[in-house]
Amino acid sequence: MILAKLVLIRHGQSEWNLSNQFTGWVDVDLSEEGVKQAINAGKLIKQAGIEFDFAFTSVLTRAIKTLHYVLEYSDQLWIPEVKSWRLNERHYGALQGHNKKKAAEKYGDEQVHIWRRSYDVLPPLLKADDEGSAVHDRRYANLDPHIIPGGENLKVTLERVMPFWEDQIAPKLLDGKNVVIAAHGNSLRALSKYIENISDEDIMNLEMATGEPVVYDFDDKLNVLNKSKLD
Repeated sequence: MILAKLVLIRHGQSEWNLSNQFTGWVDVDLSEEGVKQAINAGKLIKQAGIEFDFAFTSVLTRAIKTLHYVLEYSDQLWIPEVKSWRLNERHYGALQGHNKKKAAEKYGDEQVHIWRRSYDVLPPLLKADDEGSAVHDRRYANLDPHIIPGGENLKVTLERVMPFWEDQIAPKLLDGKNVVIAAHGNSLRALSKYIENISDEDIMNLEMATGEPVVYDFDDKLNVLNKSKLD
């Protein structure tokens, strides 16, 4: 018996997705195509008849706007919404802002693939005194500077996401509430790894398409009864 639904949506294409740059915690906007993808996701959710009780997103513009388009075009803009840095994209460290193709030419395709997809290999780290460090961003002013990352792998991202899952998201699902999360490729890969018990090796092959709603049906123990994609 289905107790609750969880819908994960990776934000629509961003301006830096379009220009093939490492983004991470850099706050870039949606591209025109990304807006269209987010609107389409909302329409698909409406067509599927999925109704939400709560919404969660990161503190980054591309995810927040995606959530709002999704809710607007599924006629659910009014539902309660929580933003958290714990749902941010994985921090790509000193790679942030660099073109992925040029990085591959500099470091080699294999090394860049490992940085992007491996579970526990860290990228080159960004120092706290670097002008691009999130330490200087007002949205993280209430955080202990020591927990603001200089770079993350998927393992660290999962460790960062899990307290929010346990404290905020799972209790809603266990209460029979339907939840939507609009976030990022790697924070959602981390959640998917936990939800589906995906191995460290197999998670490298999991892709999250921009703007594609992924629907989980849970029982009363949060076991996955069904997983589907809306397209």
